[in-house]
Amino acid sequence: MTPKKNDLVTLEITDIGNGGEGIGKADGYTLFVKGAVVGDVIEAKVLKAKKTYGYAKIEKCLAPSPNRAEPVCPVAGKCGGCQLQQMSYTAQMDWKARRVKECLERIGGVEFEDGSARGEAKFLPILGMEEPFAYRNKAQFPVGKDKNGRIVTGFYAGHTHALIPCGRCAIQAPVNEVICETVCRHMEQHNIAPYDETAHAGLVRHILTRVGAVTGEVLVCLILNGNRLPEAELLAARLKAAVESFGDALSPSQEPSGKKNGAGTGLTLKGVCINVNREKTNVILGEEIIPVWGDTYITDYIGGIAYRISPLSFYQVNPKQTKVLYEKVLEFAGLTGKEIVWDLYCGIGTISLFLAEKAKQVYGVEIVPQAVEDAKENARRNGIANVEFFEGAAEAVVPSKYLESGGSMRADVIVVDPPRKGCDERLLQTITSMEPKRLVYVSCDPATLARDVKFLEEKGYKLVQAQPVDMFPMTEHVETVVLLRREK
Repeated sequence: MTPKKNDLVTLEITDIGNGGEGIGKADGYTLFVKGAVVGDVIEAKVLKAKKTYGYAKIEKCLAPSPNRAEPVCPVAGKCGGCQLQQMSYTAQMDWKARRVKECLERIGGVEFEDGSARGEAKFLPILGMEEPFAYRNKAQFPVGKDKNGRIVTGFYAGHTHALIPCGRCAIQAPVNEVICETVCRHMEQHNIAPYDETAHAGLVRHILTRVGAVTGEVLVCLILNGNRLPEAELLAARLKAAVESFGDALSPSQEPSGKKNGAGTGLTLKGVCINVNREKTNVILGEEIIPVWGDTYITDYIGGIAYRISPLSFYQVNPKQTKVLYEKVLEFAGLTGKEIVWDLYCGIGTISLFLAEKAKQVYGVEIVPQAVEDAKENARRNGIANVEFFEGAAEAVVPSKYLESGGSMRADVIVVDPPRKGCDERLLQTITSMEPKRLVYVSCDPATLARDVKFLEEKGYKLVQAQPVDMFPMTEHVETVVLLRREK
């Protein structure tokens, strides 16, 4: 009998969905249960029942899974940021690796070695973190009021804009807690209203922070429904004191490591700025940045390369795993110093500059103008001359530059790091027409990666290796690097 809304059912959780929900069956009927772990036996209440599947919530855990863990964060079940805190980290990595492999096999048609030499492609063990918390170097906190009218920051509940107050996030830099508290108390003291998206009124929409994992530099950016914050200079002074007092209180094991040029220890506030967003939109950032105090960017390092990072810059949020990821990209690229490399969707040049140390020449392409300017500045700051950046859509820029050069800007290796939707088919056509010997594809979505791999294999490329990297512990997301080689 098909369960109905509000029914209580007993479920054994046997799988995990793409969003991290537990999956169980009641008399053959599939139910998705937030917060459930494979191996749990639970009593669940049906929240919504469709024809072939439904959604339920845990009422009682009858027999917990050996893979179950106690969430570190008190609002882990409500906040939409982490989906997997209730799962042991080993189990999280196992699930992510299995998800990537299954997508590549089912959607991409890839056959991997499995001990019986079924396929030639290798699926490498997932690369995880020793400490899977406090890893994010970027945070965006919406600002609102709690039920008592007090100004608070927090995160939105999953798939909603209901603010869940949260002073400290387990996967963010701990200094964010004192930054948010300082801003909220300043707002109360000076009667500054948080933004109300329903009424499109109020001033402060979000607090954005950037924290340099290596340099310890901190940037605070207030996203405003306006271009001026009352007593902004006073707030900057308070933030400087709060950040640097927090940094001074860190133990040596907590301090950012690898400080450059004898910069000292602890944390340093590098700047406070305003981002103007007057639009009635879900998009967090506007285009205008107004300095309040100090700089509008921080500097941080991946390996020995320095990067300038502004509020608008795309920069991987997990610096430790970014180094792991980029080293794998470099390994897969197989550079000897003779190759011409194209880096498509290059952002601020993070991968391009990493590759330039081992390549003859690197060309980066990015559609966002500010990112291209940041990429050029990053190359200049690092004294890297064998890299050039172009603004525009890669499917337009690459063929035109190739023709203009008379073929001298050929591609020995192409690296792509597209957004979640994957590569535009016109870009894939462009890539295959240039016939690079090797193609390194960096993906944040296993399904669109598998779709694009299938297209590329049909055009004469063969997947050689796939490497999942856990860039986002405690969440459903996983990064993957694959190497494809031209066979015909």
